[in-house]
Amino acid sequence: MVIRPIATAVALAVPAAAGAQAYQCAAPARLPVPRADGPSTREPKRVLPIGSYTLALTWAPQYCRENGDRESAAFQCGSGNRFGFTLHGLWPDGPGKTWPQYCAPSPILSPAVLRANLCATPSVQLLQHEYAKHGTCMNVSPERYFAQATRLYGRLRYPDMDALSRRSRLTAGALASAIARANPGVAPDMMRITADRQGWLDEVWLCLNTRLAYARCPAHQGGLAASAPVRIWRGRR
Repeated sequence: MVIRPIATAVALAVPAAAGAQAYQCAAPARLPVPRADGPSTREPKRVLPIGSYTLALTWAPQYCRENGDRESAAFQCGSGNRFGFTLHGLWPDGPGKTWPQYCAPSPILSPAVLRANLCATPSVQLLQHEYAKHGTCMNVSPERYFAQATRLYGRLRYPDMDALSRRSRLTAGALASAIARANPGVAPDMMRITADRQGWLDEVWLCLNTRLAYARCPAHQGGLAASAPVRIWRGRR
């Protein structure tokens, strides 16, 4: 059965603006059960006040270029599905440079929650991880956490990523400006662009305030300098 997530429905309605989300997504009849995810010595429990949020989007063609041979990436990269930007997650940030994480024990996500969100975040284990690490710090149920995240994700529009990928020189600032122009109310300084060491686009992080409205990113948010060159891998497109 083909599942049309918010992203796909929007893409059908406004293909020029939103066509960089899910091009095609079909969930399997049976989903794997995710492993429990929780704090560790490297990633400890950290309960802090929430000062802002980050909505993180992954550029799927580049993810599959680097991870497509992994078994865990089979649904996203090797099952006939095709994605543009996928939803990495909605992350609560702290009032400073440190963020809350793993604030409470997480249940194993139900098949209904996994199936409802798999075409936005195409990995059952990543869905489990995102709720365990980030959703538990928002004091909401898995259903509420993913509803908030996918609502923000589904409202976003995108520039022509194929055309941008063919520019002789594209900078992080120019990419941020192109995304901002497609989304009224979003400015380039409300997002961060990240890339790998070779300059290939990895993720776009959008900054939000405590009311989940887009806001200027704090200086410590990271990402590429506006003048840094960035390349966009097109994959199978």
